[in-house]
Amino acid sequence: MSNSTPSASPGGQDWAAARDNAKDAAASAGKMASHVASAIGSMASRAAGDAGKKADDLTASAGVGIQGLGDKLSQNTAHEGLLASASQAVARSVQDGGKYVETSRLSGMTADVIHLIRRNPVPAVLLSSGLGWFASRRLKR
Repeated sequence: MSNSTPSASPGGQDWAAARDNAKDAAASAGKMASHVASAIGSMASRAAGDAGKKADDLTASAGVGIQGLGDKLSQNTAHEGLLASASQAVARSVQDGGKYVETSRLSGMTADVIHLIRRNPVPAVLLSSGLGWFASRRLKR
């Protein structure tokens, strides 16, 4: 009968060398996979950061547009009387809203909403429940 276990013969040394080479290859593959995963994670993080910056920039430009709308409202409304004071108040509110959107950007507005919800949790839950109910009624039609 033949012996199935590797021996100390030159053939047994080949098996040991192959086993060592396989271990080295597996270790190298593990290191490569780790580096690739790290690089992918870093690229995803940069992409998310770039998307957030782009959203902030777009929000700021929308704020500038809203301010321009407020300026046009102010210029094209009456300047005397009760109607004038009401329309000027609306124009100032639009301008102030535009300044807020421009300076706060999307990230600042998100933080403000989170802060508002934390200060007023019950009204926030009631409002979101009402909006959910309204949306479900509209979608059933």
